[in-house]
Amino acid sequence: MPELPEVEVVRRGLEQWVAGRTVATVEVHHPRAVRRHLEGADHFVAALTGRTVTAAHRRGKYLWLPLAEPDGTPSGRALVGHLGMSGQLLVEKPSAPDETHLRARITFTDRGRELRFVDQRTFGGLAVEEAAGEAIPDRLAHIAIDPLDPSFDVEAFSAALRRRRTEVKRALLDQTLIGGVGNIYADESLWRARLHGARPTDRLTRAQVADLLDGVRDVLGEALAQGGTSFDSLYVDVNGQSGYFSRFLAVYGQEDRPCPRCGTPIRREQFMNRSSYSCPSCQPRPRARRA
Repeated sequence: MPELPEVEVVRRGLEQWVAGRTVATVEVHHPRAVRRHLEGADHFVAALTGRTVTAAHRRGKYLWLPLAEPDGTPSGRALVGHLGMSGQLLVEKPSAPDETHLRARITFTDRGRELRFVDQRTFGGLAVEEAAGEAIPDRLAHIAIDPLDPSFDVEAFSAALRRRRTEVKRALLDQTLIGGVGNIYADESLWRARLHGARPTDRLTRAQVADLLDGVRDVLGEALAQGGTSFDSLYVDVNGQSGYFSRFLAVYGQEDRPCPRCGTPIRREQFMNRSSYSCPSCQPRPRARRA
């Protein structure tokens, strides 16, 4: 699933190619693409048609595009998008052939490149939701600010993390605690901080939390600079280009390969119906709590 760097790359593309343009037509090719728009596909089409996209924002792994009325006044609504496992928001020439898994199409009054929502597995989706001005839509308000945001509160995060009685990797994946971090970047951040994902959060020292946050910020920033992580053709930016951070992954997906730091073969473990990767030497398992 796309995580913060991948979604931020898409956001930047939408800001460049879509913001400031007025919607001419909207086509919904698959009902699941707009299942989160509770009023139905026809209402989704009507809510977008004639509105102008004013910007492109992100909170965690969600995107939202505020909309203006034909006279330029804020509409109080925004187009909200989530890419799910395989969703793509592509900016294409109108003459480009339709993608196999095209789910929705938005054209603009300037007759330039159109916006297409492509989703093979149909876990992603689009909806038009209430959003006053540039404010975040209500449905996204529970998602925590991500660690690359200038307003991220380090002290509050540190205190909240250490109050939790859970495993540190589970905490990193909790979008109400820290936004945008998924399985890939959690493993990479934990490796950088020399912490096993099962380490209890209430046993972390302040120094360990600081190292972890440094690791999270570093890995997210480096991944963003490389356009995100692409393991297959399902994640691409708005121009259909893959990200290249997979070439720099230290542990995620590197089972049995040598740790870049110490040479020990990377281990793979089961975690929440997924895989978790770490170095047995650099990231020793925590001792079990005494009864």
